[in-house]
Order: sequence, then structure tokens, then C-alpha cells
Amino acid sequence: GKCPPGLAKKGNGCLPPGQAKKRYVVGQPLGRGVTYGPVPPELSVRIGRPPDGYLYGTLDGDLVKLAIGTLLVVDAIDGLIN
Repeated sequence: GKCPPGLAKKGNGCLPPGQAKKRYVVGQPLGRGVTYGPVPPELSVRIGRPPDGYLYGTLDGDLVKLAIGTLLVVDAIDGLIN
């Protein structure tokens, strides 16, 4: 209904091209079988420790903040990891 015609015909749930390839959605838990990687040491030093109850990981070239236990994606920085 509210999806622009160009995105509607792609059949990807009205996601912009850069988001269509992501295996996560901010505000949703990671899907079954989706795993995250470690944060590179040099970046880990720069961003510091995550808040209590959260962890940082990498997924699809992005830095993600996940809730421990549920793996809910709380926040993400697109394209931070090469």
C-alpha cells in the first residue's frame, strides 16, 4: 500500500536496496541460524565495553549491539566493518 512502485516490484518487503541483503532488523531478534562475529580488537578498544546486559558483534559488515539472552538487535552501525 505505502511502498513506492520501484520497491514494490522488487518483492523484498519494501526494503531499500542496501537493507534487502541484511540478515537482521533493528528491533527484532536474530533469526535462527544467523550468527554474529567478534568485533575486531582495534575497534573494540575504540568503542569500549557494551552496557550491562548487551554485547557487540559484527554481522554483514555492520557493528551490532545485541541484548544478551534474546539476541535482540538493539542498534547497528552500517558498513563499519570491511
